[in-house]
Amino acid sequence: MNKFKFLHVGCGPKKKEQTTFIFNSEKWEEVRFDIDKSHNPDIIGSMTNMSMIDDNSFDAVFSSHNIEHLFYHEAEIAVKEFYRILKPSGYVFLLCPDIIEACKAVYENGPNSKLYSTAAGLDISPIDVIYGWRLSIKNGNEYMAHKFGYSEQSLISLFKNGNFLNIASASRSNHYDIVLLASKEKKSEDDKEIMKKLFLSHLGME
Repeated sequence: MNKFKFLHVGCGPKKKEQTTFIFNSEKWEEVRFDIDKSHNPDIIGSMTNMSMIDDNSFDAVFSSHNIEHLFYHEAEIAVKEFYRILKPSGYVFLLCPDIIEACKAVYENGPNSKLYSTAAGLDISPIDVIYGWRLSIKNGNEYMAHKFGYSEQSLISLFKNGNFLNIASASRSNHYDIVLLASKEKKSEDDKEIMKKLFLSHLGME
């Protein structure tokens, strides 16, 4: 069996079982990457400086709710780092909060209204989606603060400016987030359809 390798950026305590349907398989080897050493990542580092990782060394990058913890100019650097470490056929699968959906929720029900509860039973409000999870920040984890908010279009632009040639994305209003898949290679029309299927497969929808 051919093995593929993905970098789990900003992994926190999570493992590949908590990524996507595709990455959670025997075909994929996970390398965990985080700035916080308390999570025991395989590599300790920042998205803005991945110099310890060789060029063209990963088949994919997975990043869930990390890019919003960088200022926009830092996110531009991070996307270039993602591009550098990916193989030519590689891609990024990324999730981040949707600032548009969060602002709609503020307008409709107020900044402290309940959006949803976490698996641990903690309530999340629009203000947490916009600025970062208040409880964690209050307890001293300033890494959890949000420094930029993305719409689907602004996230697409960020990756296009980072030289990613094909992008599939969706705003999930029921999750208050954006999901994006971006590849390095230019795709034909047939390949774009394959990419769309790949995007849906990661979400367990194909």
